[in-house]
Amino acid sequence: MSLARGFAFFGTLAASAFGFAASALADGAPRPWQMGLQEAATPSMERIDALHDLLLVIITLICVLVLALLAYVVFRFNERRNPVPSKTAHNTVVEVIWTVVPVLILVGIAIPSFKLLYFTDRAADAEMTIKAIGRQWYWSYEYPDNGNFTFDALPVADEDLEPGGYRLLETDNRVVVPVDTTIRVLITGGDVLHAWAVPSFGVKTDAVPGRINETWIRIEREGVYYGQCSELCGVGHAFMPIAVEAVSKEEFARWVEEAQQNFARVGGSDPATALAQNEAPAQAAN
Repeated sequence: MSLARGFAFFGTLAASAFGFAASALADGAPRPWQMGLQEAATPSMERIDALHDLLLVIITLICVLVLALLAYVVFRFNERRNPVPSKTAHNTVVEVIWTVVPVLILVGIAIPSFKLLYFTDRAADAEMTIKAIGRQWYWSYEYPDNGNFTFDALPVADEDLEPGGYRLLETDNRVVVPVDTTIRVLITGGDVLHAWAVPSFGVKTDAVPGRINETWIRIEREGVYYGQCSELCGVGHAFMPIAVEAVSKEEFARWVEEAQQNFARVGGSDPATALAQNEAPAQAAN
């Protein structure tokens, strides 16, 4: 293979890989051989990504500096160049430097870290609320601001996956939310510890039985974003996917109207219980 053809081959391969990566990122899902974080879809994740990049630069500089010092020590103080070793026990300047410099580095890291923690802590002026409840082993969701309907999200079996679907990430009912909307997410557990985590949102919050934790999201573009339970909650831990579909506000309003019918409660009961209540009189009449 000539050099020109080789470059053309690898260029085509790189372009194909980039296209595949772009399509995977557009779905808010991980991709094979991915390096780095998933593309940010919320302001929180954008800031997490920026802090990650800053820390990557800092740790790279530290590693390069330590490697350079080790190389200098090996070169300057080996036995051939320094047959009579120094008996110096202390060096005040060096000790001050290796104490003060790490402190300054940690302070430089702490300031943006605390700002990020404060930013991601609670929703300011949330426009709507949804509630996620972790169960063994699936998620339940409530929409208290949109009719207080609720539904369960179960994983889609491998044989039922549609072409292009993601194994162990797809759910039968997706969490549908509007874009450009500040959404408060209340998270709790119905039995044991779970964790509601969506990498593209920068969200990973524990679901604790008897306690409600709070986080928030503001999705900036439409698409489907995937996550999973990130707490070891039992044998079905790997089968608690999270699928969030972000749509326009107009489409969300239409979905809410349909969801209020599909997931309607009867006398405070969930749809399955309501169905059983409706069928019982008919069976008794027969």
